Amino acid sequence: QVQLVESGGGLVQAGGSLRLSCAASGRTFSSNAMGWFRQAPGKERECVAGISWRGDSTYYADSVKGRFTISRDDDENTVYLQMNSLKPEDTALYYCAAGRFQWVRTAVRDYRSWGQGTQVTVSS
Repeated sequence: QVQLVESGGGLVQAGGSLRLSCAASGRTFSSNAMGWFRQAPGKERECVAGISWRGDSTYYADSVKGRFTISRDDDENTVYLQMNSLKPEDTALYYCAAGRFQWVRTAVRDYRSWGQGTQVTVSS
């Protein structure tokens, strides 16, 4: 089982940037895809970005495409989410997740380990 701990969330003005980090411990995560999800109050959890086990394939939700970048450092057992040009609608609790598969999936059921989440709040 992989343990995941997110960090880097906070309060930022619209147009600003944040970099989220997800540190993994326990069983190595380098053989599985990783994803970033978010959940706003009253909404379903959605996948905003994913990266394959080798880092050669990525996925972005249309709402964040061109603004967010996912990356992974397997030597450091860490996955990142660089978020630029943030908008108030990006406000949510952001979760890191370890996938069940090598290739990127977007469904919650395709991820087996989850962090506790880090809050991102974007003010207008």
